[in-house]
Amino acid sequence: MPEIFYTSEQSQYTDLFDRLRNLALTNLTARVEEKTMVFNRPSATSRGVLTEKKVWFLTVSDGNFTGIGECAPLTGLSPDFSTAEAMIREVASTINEYQDWLMNLDEYPSVKFALETALLDLDNYGNKILFPSRFTEGKEAILINGLVWMGDAEFMVKEINQKLEEGFRVLKMKIGAVDFAQECYILEQIRAMFGPDEIEIRLDANGAFKTHEVIRKLETLSSYDIHSIEQPIKAGKWDDMSDICRDSPIPIALDEELIGITDTDEMREMLETILPAYVILKPTLCGGLQGAEDWIASSDELGINWWSTSALESNIGLNAIAQWAYTKQNPIPQGLGTGKLYQRNFDSPLYLEADLMKFDPSGKWDLSWLYEIDK
Repeated sequence: MPEIFYTSEQSQYTDLFDRLRNLALTNLTARVEEKTMVFNRPSATSRGVLTEKKVWFLTVSDGNFTGIGECAPLTGLSPDFSTAEAMIREVASTINEYQDWLMNLDEYPSVKFALETALLDLDNYGNKILFPSRFTEGKEAILINGLVWMGDAEFMVKEINQKLEEGFRVLKMKIGAVDFAQECYILEQIRAMFGPDEIEIRLDANGAFKTHEVIRKLETLSSYDIHSIEQPIKAGKWDDMSDICRDSPIPIALDEELIGITDTDEMREMLETILPAYVILKPTLCGGLQGAEDWIASSDELGINWWSTSALESNIGLNAIAQWAYTKQNPIPQGLGTGKLYQRNFDSPLYLEADLMKFDPSGKWDLSWLYEIDK
């Protein structure tokens, strides 16, 4: 597969922790704007069908500039999905205590992500360039996968063909919500047309498989030259997952397994116990950007690879994750292509060219919807 195209001289970036710790923002005001993101079409996962989601945007101002961060917890998955709204409103009401909040929001990862990114945006004059780089200069891009949602065989084949026509060379397919035989049939059709050197296939089971059947299913799936599979069983069963990682013919990636773990010692313990091939980092779910940095540090120490992905954020959250992900200079294709899921989003400088996410430095943001009163 082609590498994410970076220059040979990789840039050096300021440590994120130092940036946040050394912020000297004063006399701040903040407010929270609530929006409902409506999906273009119902999107199925093994946990149910998504039609819309609530999002809260934190705007922080110093009187001259305004930074914006997105709080977008996922119902039934985010540890703070039922408490995020109350907490982000509390943060906004005491925004000048932001340094204390940055240290005490581990149980509220979506709120922490919103606060981090709003402050980083404000600190850079509110221009939505949180991490200036060759990416935001429009000189380099991020290689991403194409996401194929669950559905019946006809729907998924149509989705796959569309992604291939758009130029994607890495497909991520969600499985586990429809008949397993149908899913295998679809994979068989892909492999009949494209070999593993032409199309890379990633799978995401979202914990759908039963422990007693998982190895049998993974052995069946392995015949289709699968790059990796995310979270084959439900999170929390460390010993079972360790056995699966040891015996699986397909490399295992952890996703939901990371949610709720914020202590670095526990991170290390979990990774040492399970020893996955990959971890998937979603800042909204795994402790904000600072939490994602901790996961990277622990994974690097154990030789575990990783990639980052968005978690159904709007273009505001996607923009922040993409800029941060670029600074990590990870050559593995990232999972950042969710900006077109919704009927209404925010126009941004982000755009896709085949399977490359790019940033147009001359592009404009349209944030008018943020301040409109929804009827």
